[in-house]
Amino acid sequence: MCTKSSASTRARTLSMQIRNTAILTMACLGMLVAQSSVAAESDAWQFEITPYLFASALKGATGVEGSTMDVDAPFSDLADHLEAGFMGLFTGQKGRWSFGLEGIYSKLGIDNNFTIDNHPALPGVTATGNMDVTSEMYIAQGLVGYRLVENETKLDLIGGLRFTKLEVGIDIDGTITNPPLGPGNVSLSSSVDWTDGVVGMRVLHPVGEEVSLLGYFDIGAGGSDLTYQVMVGANWEFSEGYTTKLGYRHLDWDYEKDGFVWDMAMSGPYLGLGIRF
Repeated sequence: MCTKSSASTRARTLSMQIRNTAILTMACLGMLVAQSSVAAESDAWQFEITPYLFASALKGATGVEGSTMDVDAPFSDLADHLEAGFMGLFTGQKGRWSFGLEGIYSKLGIDNNFTIDNHPALPGVTATGNMDVTSEMYIAQGLVGYRLVENETKLDLIGGLRFTKLEVGIDIDGTITNPPLGPGNVSLSSSVDWTDGVVGMRVLHPVGEEVSLLGYFDIGAGGSDLTYQVMVGANWEFSEGYTTKLGYRHLDWDYEKDGFVWDMAMSGPYLGLGIRF
């Protein structure tokens, strides 16, 4: 026979069990909601735009129709003749997938006076004048990456296309005094472009909460016989959404077609500001 006291005790026990079950259920639901929120956040697209300066030197050989010349121009010399330039990178990341679109443009101008007086290539000719040479380079890269390793150290497989275009224009104003032909003008221009397919790897390794190290390498061919690129650097997120990027970059081509040779390397330090949104 149940007493009033024992019945009351069982009721309180049952009530506590129900309450504890409800609390545990709410906690589990809260954890599920939190996990779903993190998953949704990691699956969202994250974008970054990075204007930067690539203080590159040029070294190699270039030429046309079997006549080549060696080039060894430090950045200081190129900067003296720089008329226009742009360098920028746009990237996106969603989960393990990423992409990058990069553009580099530079325009160099050289304006020199000249005098020809019985030059071996022009015997008996005397002339004076001005020669204006303009050189433009366009580089565009589209890359897609897939994260193979998603640990403290991250490893991405990279593939894509690299487009290169070179344009040269020469404008000569001169006067030939011997023979007495008087003033004249000659304008010449040439353009060549090609596209290479590349594959490579990218490694990111943190060395603190705000700083990570970068290693990058790609190699390919297509229009050129061989092209490759190497980068090492460090990224410092000094404020939320803003990252300073600095390092060293080497970009190399071995291109030869229809008498035009571009066996050239661009190398030097880079400095950029990544803006994430």
